[in-house]
Amino acid sequence: MAFQRYPLPTVQKVSQLIRGTLVLPMAEAQPKETASEDDENIPDSLDALGDLFRVGDDLDENLPAPNTDGRWYVSTLDPSEVLTKLPGLWLAPGIRLVTYLRQDKEGGMGMTVALPSLLSTTERLESAIEALAPDQMPNPMGSLPNLMGGIEGDGSLASFLSASIFMREIREFGRFGRYTRWTYHRFVDAVPAKLPWQWRAKMPEDFLPKVVLRPDSEVIVEFYTCRVQKPIALFRHLDRYPPNSYAATHQDQVIAVAGAPGA
Repeated sequence: MAFQRYPLPTVQKVSQLIRGTLVLPMAEAQPKETASEDDENIPDSLDALGDLFRVGDDLDENLPAPNTDGRWYVSTLDPSEVLTKLPGLWLAPGIRLVTYLRQDKEGGMGMTVALPSLLSTTERLESAIEALAPDQMPNPMGSLPNLMGGIEGDGSLASFLSASIFMREIREFGRFGRYTRWTYHRFVDAVPAKLPWQWRAKMPEDFLPKVVLRPDSEVIVEFYTCRVQKPIALFRHLDRYPPNSYAATHQDQVIAVAGAPGA
């Protein structure tokens, strides 16, 4: 059995690299007028959580082009560019990643799919969003059930850690405002101090990110985050990769919540 722990800066740098690459063109970027008050108040560090907790709980319009009317459109960004910067991971031959975006007055949504390049013509991609309701997700013909099924790698332990981070970042890509999820999470290697935690599970002895290669060739990735937007909570993330695959099953478990003493 192979086992490896990783320092916190490692996962932070991988996350920052991915976010720094997944930057939408100006025409598709988040409109300033739709930025929510919550987005503006997201703590930029775990040190700011204590103060946060003490605060009270208070184109042609007929084309699928960038818009803020809640209609899906195809982004011009190539999200696979990220994989050229992540050692040990690459896009499978003949596969393309495509991102669909939707924005309205409350925020934005994004969905990235993997599909054969031969099926990724503009006509086919746009046909998947014709007459699509805002609450429906695009599903272009030929798209893989799991976009990570289109990812390959060198099988190193580090590559699986990168895959776990990439998967969460790519699923968050395009989200902002009320639809934000993963962006509110900060990686942690210890329990954030100055907060009254209520534990829902046994407190882990080791918060460091880790990767385990089991004798049956299953790979397990484990790491912890703190959600810094209310409800503030600690999460344990556990990904299980079957042999010779980067398409994992995921478990994101709340292990503690921040609450007032005696609550």
